Amino acid sequence: MMIMSDAQNANPAAKPRQVFTSGVKPIFCPGCGDFGVLAGLQKALQELGIEKERVVIVSGIGCSSSMPHPFSTYGVHSLHGRLLPVAAGVKLANNDLTVIGTGGDGDGYGIGVGHLIHTARRNIDLTYIIMNNEIYGLTTGQASPTSLVGAKTKTTPFGSIETPENPTGIALAAGATYVARAFSGDPMHMAQLIKGGIEHKGFAIIDVFSPCVTFNDLNTFDWFRKRVYKLEQVGHDSTSISAAMERSLEAEKTNWDKIPIGLFYKVDRPTYSDLDMTLKNGPLVKQPAPSKQQVLDILEEYK
Repeated sequence: MMIMSDAQNANPAAKPRQVFTSGVKPIFCPGCGDFGVLAGLQKALQELGIEKERVVIVSGIGCSSSMPHPFSTYGVHSLHGRLLPVAAGVKLANNDLTVIGTGGDGDGYGIGVGHLIHTARRNIDLTYIIMNNEIYGLTTGQASPTSLVGAKTKTTPFGSIETPENPTGIALAAGATYVARAFSGDPMHMAQLIKGGIEHKGFAIIDVFSPCVTFNDLNTFDWFRKRVYKLEQVGHDSTSISAAMERSLEAEKTNWDKIPIGLFYKVDRPTYSDLDMTLKNGPLVKQPAPSKQQVLDILEEYK
């Protein structure tokens, strides 16, 4: 017997929510913050009601980058730090698709930070979720670009002496049109931020504090719970880039005693797909392929 939801009882014609689980079990350690991200992304996709055949999840390399596997959408497990070029390629080939990137802080803020900057400034219409645990988890505990000063890891046994990156500040300066930060210990709040990012037309980045319970004993769930607060509860103006930048600097200014989460900034401006002349006739995959003679003519120009 199928159990109907309250909404379906009220409206028998309502479509049942899609199940986005593939049956593949996540490989995260027990208690990992990435479980919260998985739940938040599943909830966001369910609430949006997007057909799963129209969703592509692209990842890089790292613990968090196995995220496409538990989903019954299309997925691409790409290269370390290279998920954004792959995701951008998917979007430009078929801009009817909903494209979501999932990766970690080492993947996105280390080897992949250059791609982050250029994807943001081009305003590629995709959503990038970065699980930021301030450590390299897959390679068993080295300092990452977001490890705090003083963090003791395998590569910094006496404490890190490097200033950590400011992901929201970088995204704002690079031109991202939707910038948010979440905490995986509050998956319902995070789900709404992810949902907003997917709905947004433009490049959306959600930096998620996702504690590593195996290799990072500094930035724990309890550590974050004592420090995070929600921007929507303090009257933040998410249309002001100067206000957003000020909030992005707050954690460092307060020595990580006050850490804002929520929507930092949102603005509407044309996406790359809107401005690209070749996409004005629709997605590339739906346009007619060039003839043999057209290809030969193009090659002739380069002789």
